[in-house]
Amino acid sequence: MEGVSHASILSIMSEIYPEGFKKFPTTKHFTSWLRLAPNNKISGGKILSNRVPKGSNRLKIGLRQAANAIGNLKDTHLSDFLKRVAYRKGRYSAVSVTARKLAVIIWNMVTKKMQYQPPRQYLFLDQKRKLGLIKRIKKQIDKFDLKPDELGFENNLIINKHN
Repeated sequence: MEGVSHASILSIMSEIYPEGFKKFPTTKHFTSWLRLAPNNKISGGKILSNRVPKGSNRLKIGLRQAANAIGNLKDTHLSDFLKRVAYRKGRYSAVSVTARKLAVIIWNMVTKKMQYQPPRQYLFLDQKRKLGLIKRIKKQIDKFDLKPDELGFENNLIINKHN
């Protein structure tokens, strides 16, 4: 897995041995124990606070260091995730969020005995923007009933209006 070194694995195994993962029924319990999950305080349906609680342990520090190292990588699923979050919330929050994601991946790998498989068919933000732009352009072409020669396209270009 990208960003996780032998030292990170050793710190995970020294802090919580493989049987220790079974004490946590879900990933939410595990990330809450690590102090990586937000502590949502809700009263009357209104969110009062959703900050990550203070507190630290060696495992949280190790996961945050691994997440920080992931931020320096290029063209990986987790580094793209960290950069997307960092753009919205800043690097500090992005490292915490990525550390939580790492904890969830590790918990699933250990308890469910699954191999790590990064998503391949994931549409990144720029691809989603392109698809949305194409959809809006097609809608405008339909709205104004434009022909390809009016747009300056060659005759061999076929525009499918009914997608």
